[in-house]
Amino acid sequence: MDVAVDTRLESGRAHGMARVKAYIALTKPRVVELLLVTTAPVMILAAGGIPNLWLMLATLIGGSLSAGAAGAFNCYIDRDIDRVMKRTSARPLVTGALSDREALVFAWVLTVISVAFLLLTTNWLAAVLSAAAIFFYVVVYTMVLKRRTSQNIIWGGIAGCFPVLIGWAAVTESITWAPIILFAVVFLWTPPHYWPLSMKYRTDYASANIPMLSVVRGRTQVGLQVILYAWATVACSLLLIPVAPMGWLYTIVAVAAGLWFIIESHRLYAMAIRHGEVKPMRVFHSSISYLTLLFLAVGIDPLLPF
Repeated sequence: MDVAVDTRLESGRAHGMARVKAYIALTKPRVVELLLVTTAPVMILAAGGIPNLWLMLATLIGGSLSAGAAGAFNCYIDRDIDRVMKRTSARPLVTGALSDREALVFAWVLTVISVAFLLLTTNWLAAVLSAAAIFFYVVVYTMVLKRRTSQNIIWGGIAGCFPVLIGWAAVTESITWAPIILFAVVFLWTPPHYWPLSMKYRTDYASANIPMLSVVRGRTQVGLQVILYAWATVACSLLLIPVAPMGWLYTIVAVAAGLWFIIESHRLYAMAIRHGEVKPMRVFHSSISYLTLLFLAVGIDPLLPF
């Protein structure tokens, strides 16, 4: 009997852990990580040094919950196309690890908790911006744009820019030109970051009838657009130097990392027009490294003595 009880307990624990992992998967942790990379450095820049650590921790927790809520809503709304696409075939609502109702309730609970948490621990502006980010990603991008236009990523990417404003607002309870420029950097960066991924999974998006640019246009057109947005992203990042103002570290990183990002974008386009083997994920990963380096410089530059 003891063996049977132990077996049931072990099975119960395994089932419980599986459900916890499924709920975490709903929040799209990798997306949350990328958003946090832009939040903490902006808070340091806004404070002109290390801000109150409790405030920073609260902002990061609240921001993570908000991003997780948006991700959970997205998984719920897109569950039909997730079942068609191979890239999303392991998501909890596709595998049946969680029910549709459980996912929807979880998304609403996270939304309420995240906004209330930011309101109580930071300020009203950060909380309002958090709610706006969730609304934009869920309603404007997922429900309206994603299935209707090839411009979905361009405008839908605005949701991913909000952490910059939230971090700044948490420290200053205001919005100035510096966070607006960084908002624009993330906005311009999103298409050349995501379009290469859509090139790799073009068949997936086509089978799900999602009009990504890589589906409705050829890879040559996608490659050209990636170049244009990469140049615009780097140019916008340089505007922060006189506005913030930024020092030598940020200047060097913005120029060097930006040049690397542009070169990788041109390489993608060159392979596309030559009809050679295109490696879009190289640009995808390069874009992540570029943004990470740029925002690390945003956070470290104000801490330097000169």
